[in-house]
Amino acid sequence: MKRNTLIVVLILLIFFVISFLTNILGPIIPDLVESFHLSIGLAGFLPFAFFVAYGVSIPSGILVEKFREKPVLIGAFVLALLGSLLFALIPRFSVALVSLFSIGVGMAMLQVAINPLLRVAGGEEHFAFNSVLAQLFSGAASFFSPLLYSYFVQTIHTDNTSFFIRLLNQVVPVHFEWVSLYWVFAFTTLLMIVVVALIKFPAVALRDDEKIEVGGTLVELLKDKTVRLFFVGIFAYVGTEQGIANWMSKFLQLYHGVDPATDGATAVAYFWGLMTVGCVLGLILLKFIDSRNVLIVFTLGALVSLVLGLFGPKEWALYALPGTGFFASVMWSIIFSLALNSVPKHHGTFSGILCTGIVGGALVPLIIGGLAELVGLRLAMLLLLTTLGYIFSIGIWAKPLVTNATIKLKSSIMSERMTE
Repeated sequence: MKRNTLIVVLILLIFFVISFLTNILGPIIPDLVESFHLSIGLAGFLPFAFFVAYGVSIPSGILVEKFREKPVLIGAFVLALLGSLLFALIPRFSVALVSLFSIGVGMAMLQVAINPLLRVAGGEEHFAFNSVLAQLFSGAASFFSPLLYSYFVQTIHTDNTSFFIRLLNQVVPVHFEWVSLYWVFAFTTLLMIVVVALIKFPAVALRDDEKIEVGGTLVELLKDKTVRLFFVGIFAYVGTEQGIANWMSKFLQLYHGVDPATDGATAVAYFWGLMTVGCVLGLILLKFIDSRNVLIVFTLGALVSLVLGLFGPKEWALYALPGTGFFASVMWSIIFSLALNSVPKHHGTFSGILCTGIVGGALVPLIIGGLAELVGLRLAMLLLLTTLGYIFSIGIWAKPLVTNATIKLKSSIMSERMTE
């Protein structure tokens, strides 16, 4: 099939937008706590409202099969637009929960729709490369959004005379400078609706391993112990990622007096930036080392980095906590690939089950917030040792039917063939 470069560019842009909207909660949680006079426990409901929306991953897959990609993408962006506008116009805690859930549902729908589309538009032979490129776009957005937040909160309602800032000054309440981001999100999603509506989409024939089946197939998979174990693995990974990203800035503020609008936001930005760097290194390592061993080593690195960040002095925390992003970088892709390589069929439905595990990003930060009310945020974040411990265990007990191809393995195969 002929490659459709325009669609590939659009999908990369969608990946950027997904991360741009998704990973902003961590930097702004300290501001939301102050603006809404929240306890840490209540603040935990903010990421919960967003990530619990990923429970719609399987229904979203059914929608894509019935209505195709373009209507689902437009519907997803409409939900994100409505959620962003609602929060921008009525910045209240109760509204925040509804708004974040609406945006979360939209992001979940986008995630489900764009991967098969990327395969078709970019060509199957380029799918792996394009998927990595998409992750780099995601990482760039996650790095950029905290820095944009930092710029806005330091610039809104000041003497800055730029047209865009003067425009935001008219709609952003004083002491609620973070609201400016949701006006930007509203504008971005509106623009994406127009762009998607104008572009002609190719026909996507879903492969068997991309189709989501309900009924007997779903029940069969849920009865499989391996499926359940890997679901917990995805749950643990996303819970770890969001637990660190969402509470890092608040932790630095509480224990080290770090300003969340400057150094706190920068720390979160580097968490995502280092995750992108780690992803590139991980891709190289996976060409030489079994993925299970890579997972074990990187998880140990994350455990050490987390403990140093939580219990070390300020200087250590500012480097070690963002450093956990570097070590977490390979976890999602390795766990997901080990999972799919551990069952012989029904990969589409299994992928839907695994994506539903993203609700770990809802529950783990919420539990950390609740525990923080009882024992303080530092000790509450030790919950992440449990989730990282489970991820470490995957590297030990996983027995995939197919292991990742390494250069050493390829060389031995070639040697065997030459001797035959």
